[in-house]
Amino acid sequence: MTEKTTSKPNYQRNILDNLNTAVVLLNSDLRIEYINPASENLFQISKRRATGAKLDKVMFVDDDFVNRLQDAMVNFHPITEHEACITLPDGREMIIDYHLNPLQLANQEIQLTLEIAHMDRHIRIAREEKLLSEQNATRNLVRGMAHEIKNPLGGLRGAAQLLERELPSTELKEYTQIIIGEADRLQSLVDRMLGPNNVPKKHNVNIHQILEHVRQLIQIELPEEDQVYFKLDYDPSLPDIMADSDMMIQIVLNITRNAVQSLAGNGEITYKTRPLRHFTIGHIHHRLVLQTDIIDNGPGIPADLQEQIFYPMVTGRAEGTGLGLSIAQSLINQHGGLIKMNSRPGKTVFTLYLPLSNAQENRIEKTEMDKLK
Repeated sequence: MTEKTTSKPNYQRNILDNLNTAVVLLNSDLRIEYINPASENLFQISKRRATGAKLDKVMFVDDDFVNRLQDAMVNFHPITEHEACITLPDGREMIIDYHLNPLQLANQEIQLTLEIAHMDRHIRIAREEKLLSEQNATRNLVRGMAHEIKNPLGGLRGAAQLLERELPSTELKEYTQIIIGEADRLQSLVDRMLGPNNVPKKHNVNIHQILEHVRQLIQIELPEEDQVYFKLDYDPSLPDIMADSDMMIQIVLNITRNAVQSLAGNGEITYKTRPLRHFTIGHIHHRLVLQTDIIDNGPGIPADLQEQIFYPMVTGRAEGTGLGLSIAQSLINQHGGLIKMNSRPGKTVFTLYLPLSNAQENRIEKTEMDKLK
């Protein structure tokens, strides 16, 4: 009788791979032996590039931090630090909580696990939940107001039509036409404030085709004398997404038109796409998310408007209605996504986050594996 041998899956690594917390495994020389996907996302480096490298490959390490690492190993005791500031090789700074925990398996050298909780991330999640909650409350408020406005508007328009039939003079009918025209204008404004209320008709959509379609529309609209240029930074490995193409075009178009108007005829707009691993939108965790950045190098959004920029009727332009961004946020919310904004003079970034399905995740993973072969 032949004994069957089965290879047991590495359950520990599987658990680490699905954690939201970044985990780095170091050897006694402080070289990286393993990082989980949350660490890849945090440090913007692949596991293949990080494995075997010194810790300073992914973050700047000062003498104090090295002493803590060595102390944890030599004395074999855990160390925890709260709200430490670290700097990444690309210059990004972030606030973290970290925990050092030494471990030693039988007949093996001491290893050290470095667990990192990105505190900026927790702050971001809280802000996103607040934004989604405020958007929902605003939408309900606007719908209630719209109902109260539309009823008397209909009566006003109907009364003006009846009055027009009884008036003998053409000159007097001009006044009723003004009443009817203004009632129609207010009706249209209320409908636009409510935004689209259709259920998304989702199908396979290529985000780069959406971006290219909008870019072509914008370039056709631009006056010949304008010096507005587009820079494209696409990730070709991204799969199609399940989305309503018309809604996606409207989202990108509303944001891009705002960018063009802020440039006042001279500047650059960048479209950038990337996948994000283990990302949370609001309170929902997703294994993979599509990130699309729309960036302009205009003067930026005034600080006093930035917190309310997605509310209806909020605009920094005298001729603006303040509805474009509110509608865009509403449309992407219907896809389970979110739009965030970060602005300073010289750089305004609107970031679209859209969750990808399991099938789409598998296609990206397969593409990445093919690249490593």
